[in-house]
Amino acid sequence: MFVYKSRPRNHWISPYVFLDYLFFWTEWSKCSRNRSLQAAIDEADGKYKYVEPPDWVERWADRLSPISQALQWFLDLIHPRINYVKIHASDTWSMDHTLADIILPMLKQLRETKHGAPFTDDEDVPEYLRSHMAQPKENEWDTDSLHYMRWDWILDEMIFAFEMKCKDDWQDEFHSGKHDVKWVPVDKDGNEVAKGEHRFYEMRKGPNDTHVYDAEGAQKVQTRITNGFRLFGKYYENLWD
Repeated sequence: MFVYKSRPRNHWISPYVFLDYLFFWTEWSKCSRNRSLQAAIDEADGKYKYVEPPDWVERWADRLSPISQALQWFLDLIHPRINYVKIHASDTWSMDHTLADIILPMLKQLRETKHGAPFTDDEDVPEYLRSHMAQPKENEWDTDSLHYMRWDWILDEMIFAFEMKCKDDWQDEFHSGKHDVKWVPVDKDGNEVAKGEHRFYEMRKGPNDTHVYDAEGAQKVQTRITNGFRLFGKYYENLWD
């Protein structure tokens, strides 16, 4: 596999940006240019403060829009975005593993650098993280106190699933002891017979076999892995920063 994607670029220069910087001294321009929500909080009463732009800004934004579109077209022309993907035949021999190697580091980075969280369903998280366990909200439109913790938990389950997928030996920890097995010639009824008279072979444990497999423990991990992949599919469109 060979992938080359140019970094995201913002070629769109909004007409509102032109007006914001042209009238930089106005309060509405300062509010628009300020990307920090906390900085828009009035220190005196602690309430959110935002100044709406005057009506004429909308009219001039419509007039400037063709200029913004022409500039975007020019920038795309001289610096087109690169999006090249080459798939080799071997990449699909075990496509689930191939994709896991790419998805896992992206999920980990998203977990560390995200700036928000989507709404999630209570059924997808443990009882202690569900909305009815959160502290009372001050306003109906507020997110509850567990909103971001729920998304962190879901991301962690996705990461766990892909970490296990990247490990070919994750089940080894559920095996203990030593194998001592032999292949015995048997007839159709499973009875041991002399060589030359058999139709089948059956694997049987020898006297020194001490191998134990914790099937219950392995199944618990597999169930968690399967659920992590389910969450990945369900919230795929929410994997944004």
